Amino acid sequence: MKTLIISPDEARYLALINQGLDNYRQHKTKKDLLNIITKLGYVQIDTISIIERAHKHILWTRFPGYRNDMLDELIDKDKKVFEFWDHAAAYLPMKFYRFSLPRKKMYAEKYKTWEKKNKKLLKYILERISAEGPLQSRDFDDPKKRGLWWDWKPAKEGLEFLFHTGRLIARARKNFQKVYDLPERFLTAAVNTEMPSYEELAEHLIMKSITSGGITAENEFTYLRYHNRNITKKVLIDLTENSKIIPVKISNDEKTIYYSTTKILNKLNNAFKFSNDVYILSPFDNLVIQRGRLKKIFGYDYVIECYLPAHKRKFGYFCLPVLYGDKIAGKIDTRADRKTGELTVINEFWETGVKTNKDFRNIYLNKLNELALFAGCYIVKYNSK
Repeated sequence: MKTLIISPDEARYLALINQGLDNYRQHKTKKDLLNIITKLGYVQIDTISIIERAHKHILWTRFPGYRNDMLDELIDKDKKVFEFWDHAAAYLPMKFYRFSLPRKKMYAEKYKTWEKKNKKLLKYILERISAEGPLQSRDFDDPKKRGLWWDWKPAKEGLEFLFHTGRLIARARKNFQKVYDLPERFLTAAVNTEMPSYEELAEHLIMKSITSGGITAENEFTYLRYHNRNITKKVLIDLTENSKIIPVKISNDEKTIYYSTTKILNKLNNAFKFSNDVYILSPFDNLVIQRGRLKKIFGYDYVIECYLPAHKRKFGYFCLPVLYGDKIAGKIDTRADRKTGELTVINEFWETGVKTNKDFRNIYLNKLNELALFAGCYIVKYNSK
């Protein structure tokens, strides 16, 4: 099939509209929230909460009226979202549940020796949850029994093993800790629990990535995700030959082959323009999480430095990328202190011409105030140079 050449502007446009960064003001309901999660394909969970938890920040970026109870209801009440693993810990739409099964099977096989050594522990955990209902890891912490096999640390390992192999499910989080339950008590009859073939899994990964990114490259849809490499390559060829997906190149990067669909590419048939909205993104946001893609499509080289020793950081512990229209305008090092109610902007690092743009500055300062409120603060302490 002939490869379609698109411009860098067109590539950014497709990326932004498929990431839900073009009409965020329209979202108002829990159904809208589910649609966002479904279109993104996953929402990453991370322990760092310098501003707010990653998943909350990602969803708030696209849904300013986001409330935690909305996500809680989608998981525990409506059974429309579940927690598992994408390329990292994540919330996923329940319609994708069956595609979590191959990784669970792989995990069980990989750690079968550990399972044999810990049969009594796993039996104990499952019996307690079966009898008592949903439990957290802290429910297994008994100071009187320290040092035995039901101690908290091995119990935590056992809970996570059972979670990653699908014998337990996380039906909620309390104080950011998983609440574990039996799948049969959580999943409804409507959930498809049929094990997909490797071919089905590959097509799912490809189409999910196209839906969320507009265009996607092979190294993007397989990024840290369990799959069969040879079968995935074959499925990619088959989908292309059957015109289900279209090979695409960006005019300033003819080495990278991307893939899209006719439906998505047809969005380029009409004239488009970028908004002048400002988004202060989480470092784990779906738009920026794959740094190579970000550099190729948006021309921005971004590194999160919280995992580096302090003496090796060039910018700051937790810099947030700032999107302005179709460009990454720069990044800001900031921190929320909910005790004092202050959101402190420690420093800013802007691309050329951004700092002197008055229109941008006004929108950005308003967005900072919105970020502060989202983070549980009411004052922006502006210390940047």
